[in-house]
Amino acid sequence: MVGHALLAFTIAALAANRRWSGQRALAFGVVAGAFAVVPDVDMTYALVGVAQTGFGGVWTMTAAFWGSSHLVHRVVTHSLVVGSVAAVAFTWSTRDRLRKVGSAAALAALVAVAFVESGLLGASVMLVFAVAGVVVAVVAARRTDLGPRALFVAAAFGLLSHPFGDVFTGSPPQFLYPFDVAVLAGRVHLFADPTLNLVAVFGLELATGWLAAVTFLHLRDERLRDHVHPRAALGAGYAIAALLLPAPTMAVSYHFVFSILAMGFVGVAPRLHPRSQFRPSRDPRVWLSTGLAAVTVATLAYTGAFLLA
Repeated sequence: MVGHALLAFTIAALAANRRWSGQRALAFGVVAGAFAVVPDVDMTYALVGVAQTGFGGVWTMTAAFWGSSHLVHRVVTHSLVVGSVAAVAFTWSTRDRLRKVGSAAALAALVAVAFVESGLLGASVMLVFAVAGVVVAVVAARRTDLGPRALFVAAAFGLLSHPFGDVFTGSPPQFLYPFDVAVLAGRVHLFADPTLNLVAVFGLELATGWLAAVTFLHLRDERLRDHVHPRAALGAGYAIAALLLPAPTMAVSYHFVFSILAMGFVGVAPRLHPRSQFRPSRDPRVWLSTGLAAVTVATLAYTGAFLLA
């Protein structure tokens, strides 16, 4: 979810900066990133699985969560067909009364199609998708100076770019839903070794984070190196995890993902300061940049240790 938003933000903001000032390009990128998150509202159904199994431990809850999510995840909301119609409808929801009626009709049609093709579950997910998209569109129209055309482009880019980011991480999206046409038979594998494949995909997420950070700071005329503290090198200690933790895969990755992301908290730890040895940084740019650097160092250290083990 975060990776989709960051990638959409980065590409949209950089493209917009060719025409607009840094601040307006940032706003355009943020709106595109927000729309890129909307398709993943289908994960809300996974909470039903957790509620049904109860709170019987971390592994039981995560298994129930993903088991339920697979019933609808990357189906009705991850379609290029649905995204194209939704982008128009979301944009119309911010216009005059006639277009708002057209927006409601188009979104109602999407819900109806989902009901016919995927039953009540699919229709419920599509309804949540429609509401979330309208909320993003209305907030964007009120909080930014983006016109209808720019808002439509941001919505279309965010919604239509999202499914392509999922081809590495699980069952491929149904790109042409509701039409029964399979574009990909399975996920794309970067490496034959399941652990290296997982780490490589995680590395792509990190690269997306770096691109987003550099883009954000560039459009604000700031430099990334001014916000990364040397304590990010502490991430190298994560190399020991390659010896202590079971080798992660796409099927079982929780212990790897949660533990390596914990290394990012060095970004919010107290930092060295000329006048006070341990003075906390209150700048979120320092937290995020240093945390991202620490996780990157941890990933490289883990990969090296795994290959040598």
